[in-house]
Amino acid sequence: MAELTAPRVLALVAEKLQPRFFDQPTLDRLAKASGGSRPSGLLFRGSLPAVGPDIDLSAVEVLITDWGTPPLDAVTLDRFPALKLVAHTGASVKSFVTDELFRRGILVTQAGDAMARPVAEVSLAFTLALLHQLPRFDHAMHDRADWALAEQAPPQHEIDGATIGIVGASRTGRAYLRLVQSLGARTLIYDPTLDADDAHALDTELVGLDALLSHSRIVALHAPSLPGTYRMLSAEQFALMQDGAGLVNTARSWLVDPAALLAELQSGRIDAAIDVFDDEPLPTDSPLRLLPNVLLTPHRAAGTFEGHLRQGGIVVDEIEAFFGGKPLKHTVGPKDLNRMA
Repeated sequence: MAELTAPRVLALVAEKLQPRFFDQPTLDRLAKASGGSRPSGLLFRGSLPAVGPDIDLSAVEVLITDWGTPPLDAVTLDRFPALKLVAHTGASVKSFVTDELFRRGILVTQAGDAMARPVAEVSLAFTLALLHQLPRFDHAMHDRADWALAEQAPPQHEIDGATIGIVGASRTGRAYLRLVQSLGARTLIYDPTLDADDAHALDTELVGLDALLSHSRIVALHAPSLPGTYRMLSAEQFALMQDGAGLVNTARSWLVDPAALLAELQSGRIDAAIDVFDDEPLPTDSPLRLLPNVLLTPHRAAGTFEGHLRQGGIVVDEIEAFFGGKPLKHTVGPKDLNRMA
């Protein structure tokens, strides 16, 4: 069968990511939505440069994107005169969505809802690890420390009855809130967009940032990247945290002054579990890698098998709705870009 040269749906998804997002049933749905059997309306290419001059882009109505998509500026969009929808397999579209898309009336949607649960679970795992001093024990055991030395650590704590502070009532923050509440934690939340009624509906207590920092055993960050949240935690804020408290950051490095955090961690007074960094990949000589009171992961909090398939499923749900003339559930507007990393 000849290869499709005028697709209705073009998927700019790296080859290694395609099976992560789209299993066969999801592919079948996507093919049907794009016009029937897969070759009739759907074409996968790993990147925009890989499309090539042999592909006619004049019929493309939907563009599926991943993290490698270049900025969709006027020059690029001129190649897609029929484009009506950009559907992103991830959450943040800030790196490639431009004002030109909105000026042309092109809809943008994303699959961030699928990522809330896995990130919240990693935040919970981080929380339990810090409460039980697992990073310190693990470092000591791997360093072949004497048993008596390896078992030395600050007091361990249970989550049941612990005060957990959540900074940011994002979808991930709310998912994390439900998880820790289900295990008996007392929760505090700081988010300037909430009022007392909102907090009551979430079965939590709304407090100021300083109060949250000073009263929480664990502080979990789930706030967006906004001008007002840049480096919202610096030396002054870290000084408010209790001795032996822990910081969990699966959100954005934007929120934290890295030098101030490093100094606090090097003192040994608090612990941290971190999935996001200003410099990624994290340099191999980063002093964070040597600290026994720090748990590090390489920005993989959202990387579950199930979550990836949900991301692909949301993308296909949105494309089906689009071609069916139904409202989309996960659209992104110009103001939303300001909340994205």
